[in-house]
Amino acid sequence: MASLNRLLEMRQKRGLGAAELAGAVGVSRQTIYAMEAGNYVPNTVVGLRLARVLSCRVEDLFILDDEPPARPESLDATLIGGTQQSYEGQPVQLCQVNGALVAVAPDSLDWSLPAADAVLLSKPRSAKTGDVKVQPFHGNLDLSKRLLVAGCDPGISVLARHMRRAGVELVLINRNSTQALDLLKQGLVHIAGTHLSNSGEGVGDTLGPIRRVFDRRSVAVIGFSNWEEGIVVARGNPKNIQSIGDFARKDVRIINREPGAAVRFMLDSELEKRRISVKSINGYDAIARGHLPSAMQVMSGGADCAIATKAAARVFGLDFIMLVRERYDFVLRRKHLDMPEVQALCETLGKIQFRQELEAMGGYDTSPAGTQFC
Repeated sequence: MASLNRLLEMRQKRGLGAAELAGAVGVSRQTIYAMEAGNYVPNTVVGLRLARVLSCRVEDLFILDDEPPARPESLDATLIGGTQQSYEGQPVQLCQVNGALVAVAPDSLDWSLPAADAVLLSKPRSAKTGDVKVQPFHGNLDLSKRLLVAGCDPGISVLARHMRRAGVELVLINRNSTQALDLLKQGLVHIAGTHLSNSGEGVGDTLGPIRRVFDRRSVAVIGFSNWEEGIVVARGNPKNIQSIGDFARKDVRIINREPGAAVRFMLDSELEKRRISVKSINGYDAIARGHLPSAMQVMSGGADCAIATKAAARVFGLDFIMLVRERYDFVLRRKHLDMPEVQALCETLGKIQFRQELEAMGGYDTSPAGTQFC
């Protein structure tokens, strides 16, 4: 005998995200999804907690039925792959962008299972990104309160937590600035995060690189924060690394970023100014795809230093030598500015609670947050 329920209906009626309801009840978001799909029957305590949070009776949420729910039909989607090769059965998150279904593969796993709505039934024909078929976990799939954001700033996760309180879920994919702008140009994401700069001197002409990709009338640029970027080294700086010039020392090994990352542009520019050949840099071809992965390599001893944000250094208890202050912007199509979810994002950027939490992470100045620059 299968369990049918109105949990998804009641949650959406109350304007609660799955993660928000899970936190209030004391279970995981995956458990909420499993209950909504009818694949998991909660115990009495969880059922009572759900009813209390949703202001209803337990019997309003759960009923028994002799027939199991029908398996939802598979859907066609465009896959944005992660760092690993895509495979059939891979969990993915789904988001509706420009009227098309986009499936996002997770970048990496820690101790928990990834957030997911479906699994892949097929792989793209080439590379990691392309048209695929997905099998949703359940048929009651509501993607109307989601925004797909590509970026590399770990601080976006703070924004995501505050957005859940507004009833909007940010689906985040880790991409460098160049890759994020490319996905926006293809129409595969709602928002691209970027900190590319013409000058390489910190907070300067961040709009120039955007205007080289988009007509200025087609996109809007909304500030997220000013952040500090610099050299991340082990606590106590045992190698006494003071500048990028020290990267050429034989006893120093770096971890680099992938081509297209703003950090890599900055490193290459500094090496060229100092007339240092990349061939003399130990670890130049070793890649970490993000600020946190770069800092983690330093923490684990895989590298002596990396260029990353002050917040990334703080997460792992590392020392930090500031090089520049840069503005990190959100770029989106102007036609999306009137979306209720985008309006909620702009409102959240201006809230004092969000700004205080982000600045407490270290190296963030939220004065540009919510300001529209073009």
